Amino acid sequence: MIKVGPAGTGGTSNLEGIRKVAKMRLDCMEVEFTYGVRMPADMAEQLGELTRQLGIILSIHAPYYINLASDDAEKVTASRKRILDSCHRAHLMGARNVVFHAGFYQNKTGKKTYSLIKKQIIYLQKYISRQGWDVVLCPDVTGKPSQFGSVTEILSLMKDTGCGITVDFAHLYARQQGSINYEEILDRLPGQFHAHFSGIEYGPKGEKKHIKTTRKFFEPLAQLLVQRNLDVTIINESTQPYKDAAMMKRVLNAMQRQ
Repeated sequence: MIKVGPAGTGGTSNLEGIRKVAKMRLDCMEVEFTYGVRMPADMAEQLGELTRQLGIILSIHAPYYINLASDDAEKVTASRKRILDSCHRAHLMGARNVVFHAGFYQNKTGKKTYSLIKKQIIYLQKYISRQGWDVVLCPDVTGKPSQFGSVTEILSLMKDTGCGITVDFAHLYARQQGSINYEEILDRLPGQFHAHFSGIEYGPKGEKKHIKTTRKFFEPLAQLLVQRNLDVTIINESTQPYKDAAMMKRVLNAMQRQ
């Protein structure tokens, strides 16, 4: 089943955002902890109760200020805390996938960066297991070559640690300067995964910003997802995520009826 929904609430509360998702007959929503995990535990529990009532699937985007490969031990500790705080709230609200950008190469080799991030993922997973939280760490495919997070790197992390993946197709499009082969990517992915999609503006250094999602831009991926009958959750991260998620849902529904 292909499930589609927005990133964030469009300026309303999370409770209202979930109700709007249900009203628009979308399937899911990603709760955004963009600048910090400030949600009280009781609010996370309220969100979980509402989503169970309405049949909406939640995921979490952890704060952007994360670098598990930093040379500064304090920054690594702070990054771990942001991820773990996100995982705690995710567990309380019944959100399984926790998305985050894992780190930056800076002056390190890709191999060294990978090794540092792998070590931290394993540490986080052990902590999550001890707490009994039912969540999956899903590091994101990133939109800039200076950021750790190519498809190959995240797939290797999955193999080595058992973590999940967030396949941000827009990020990948920007990372590769507008070149993307969906068939080749899907051939490498598991049959079930979490994903992001939107329009994207990019430059020589990769991603600049998310923009409106057009039907023409989404259709090539949509066709393959339907043909392969994949179990995918797609979160729209455009500047108008509810409207664009609804468009994506219509496109998928039309293709599934053919």
